[in-house]
Amino acid sequence: MSKLKTTIQNLKVFLFLLPFTFYLLPFLCGCATLQEGARGIAGISTKALEDNRKSALTRTFNYDYDSCYNEVKTILTHIGAYIYAEDLKKQMVAIYVSEEDTTPVGLFFKQIDASHTQLEVASLSTYAKEFIATRLFSALDKSLTPEEEEGVLEKSVTPEPPIVQIEQTLEETAVSEENQGQP
Repeated sequence: MSKLKTTIQNLKVFLFLLPFTFYLLPFLCGCATLQEGARGIAGISTKALEDNRKSALTRTFNYDYDSCYNEVKTILTHIGAYIYAEDLKKQMVAIYVSEEDTTPVGLFFKQIDASHTQLEVASLSTYAKEFIATRLFSALDKSLTPEEEEGVLEKSVTPEPPIVQIEQTLEETAVSEENQGQP
């Protein structure tokens, strides 16, 4: 009888551990898969950006790698982009277009030689890719002082006029037209 109880207890333990063996073990064996899965759940995965690199907008600049990397980070701050991941090993910076617009854009750096660095801008969104690339490329093409660079960036990101101001202008125009029609 005791042998039967031991066998039943062993069977219960085996049946309890069986799901862990078949379902959790594959996830735990590949730490990269587990890590990327956790990033995907958190919304900060860069895998889609890396996979979309083949359609990136690319340009080479007359900057050494470190200067280009630092310059890009400065420009991103000026245009209001939000950096959510940096990976020095992959030579990339992942950003959101802004804190409100969480469309991901990947910036990949490649040192061509001591004084030239290639920058690739990749995104699943064509609009976001072109939006960020236009601002980065135009700012990096210019060899300006920080004060001049700030002016260029402010001009490239012109805010739309507030709707209230447009409505007031339309009302003022209507009132002035009414007044012109009366003697």
